Amino acid sequence: MIAFVQGPVAAIAAGTVVVEVGGVGMAVQCTPNTAAGLRLGEPARLATSLVVREDSLTLYGFADDDERAVFEILQAAPGVGPRLAQAMLGVHSPDELRAAVAAGNEKALIAVPGIGKAKAAKLLLEYKDKLGAPHGSVPAQKPIAAGPAPWSEQLHSALVGLGYAPREADEAVAAVTPEAEAQTATDVGALLRLALRSLNRSR
Repeated sequence: MIAFVQGPVAAIAAGTVVVEVGGVGMAVQCTPNTAAGLRLGEPARLATSLVVREDSLTLYGFADDDERAVFEILQAAPGVGPRLAQAMLGVHSPDELRAAVAAGNEKALIAVPGIGKAKAAKLLLEYKDKLGAPHGSVPAQKPIAAGPAPWSEQLHSALVGLGYAPREADEAVAAVTPEAEAQTATDVGALLRLALRSLNRSR
């Protein structure tokens, strides 16, 4: 098992980050909010989970070990798989998912692209005794390091990278602007989750 990768960031693209490890570029699948915290050419350390299929080896990367542990529980459920598990972590933090499951909150899961009402109900039962209780009284949000680009540009790029049209990205940025202005330190990861929820509600 590859537990983590560490090294300078060689490339950042939609859904994929390349980390140079010992002269080898390791392609790692990441959520947009994880990728938003990385900077080209700067050192990074990502907890990883290797998913093996008959025709592929895919490395998934996470901001910390807790996020990876939740990913591995999520993707082991029937009918989920790694891509949907990663999408769930793109919309919700690990503690938000724990809180949603503990409260039987179907709406929180339906906010994830690819999950409908029937599937959400099944997943709540599947995860009920597996995710555990939230680690804190408030859902954990990991501050994203400030970079040269304004938060709105980072957020817009992340949404377009997820496949949303530029117009939809503009609307989502506008929707979360009041929250961004209220933050003392801009948390792009938290804003991305809010933006995704606003887009899913409008569809």
